[in-house]
Amino acid sequence: MANRQAIATQPRLRDVQVLGHGGFRRLAYAEWGSENATRTVLCVHGVSRTGRDFDVLATALAAEGARVIAPDLPGRGRSEWLASPSHYTDRAYTGAMSTLLARLDVDQVDWIGTSLGGHIGMLMASDYATPIRRLVLNDFGARVSASALRRIGADLSKRWRFASVDELEAHLREIHEPFGQLSDAQWQQLAHHSAVPDPAGGVRFHFDPGIARRFAIPIYLDIVLWQLWDKIDCQVLILRGEDSDLLTESTTREMLSRGPAAKAGKVVMARIPDCGHAPALMDDQQIALIKEFLFGSGPVERPKARRMAAGAPSSTPSSASTR
Repeated sequence: MANRQAIATQPRLRDVQVLGHGGFRRLAYAEWGSENATRTVLCVHGVSRTGRDFDVLATALAAEGARVIAPDLPGRGRSEWLASPSHYTDRAYTGAMSTLLARLDVDQVDWIGTSLGGHIGMLMASDYATPIRRLVLNDFGARVSASALRRIGADLSKRWRFASVDELEAHLREIHEPFGQLSDAQWQQLAHHSAVPDPAGGVRFHFDPGIARRFAIPIYLDIVLWQLWDKIDCQVLILRGEDSDLLTESTTREMLSRGPAAKAGKVVMARIPDCGHAPALMDDQQIALIKEFLFGSGPVERPKARRMAAGAPSSTPSSASTR
């Protein structure tokens, strides 16, 4: 048991070379659990984050016997920056994830994607012969709010520099307040993996500033991704922060009734109280929702109704098959 706990809680830091525009670049990833596990879970982070956002969730899933992989997307964390800001494209991300899946040597994976990680998951799940068996979309869906993207882009475009990691942490607590009610230790962990020394002094965020170039032109129309959703037929769990400005309630309702997965009763949704964009997935009850969806029994795992916090709205999921 002690060995299993050691495997589950201590990530192995690895990397793989990925071919794209400008040649090969290093893609870094963290791995928990046994390489011989029968289930592999891929956790993919948001636009300015790193794979280490999933440390708490990955530890919990590995303790259930899963092999958990959390990559740093190109240009983030330990992964190498791409040769040009113009190279940060959907194709670059799906190509990198395809190479990673080949390295893992697995036929199927369960995919947990937060924000941009959910977008990449939808791209891959909508493809022919996709390896994605079950898909968790954390505050992402088939229509993305333009105003939320403008907010994210405005923050990314600023060249932040901080005197210390503590100062960076204070900034994270402010801009990522919608992550939910995190403990001091959890904020410290996020700050630790978000910071990298700046040659000019102090620390900066651990991503390529060129990533912001994609937001250089203001976005005034919602991003519509129904062409992807209408091809997805795997089991899907949608998590929506109840105060999210990126994923609207109306979009989740339509996702519960539209497309092959929904029509086959494979889509469920849970509202996460006291969160906006996007739930941090560090809360025990949020993790329990995901564990039930991934590892529960039955053709469609419907997470049980529960209270997410004292006095908070219920996180009872909606299901396409019960509408």
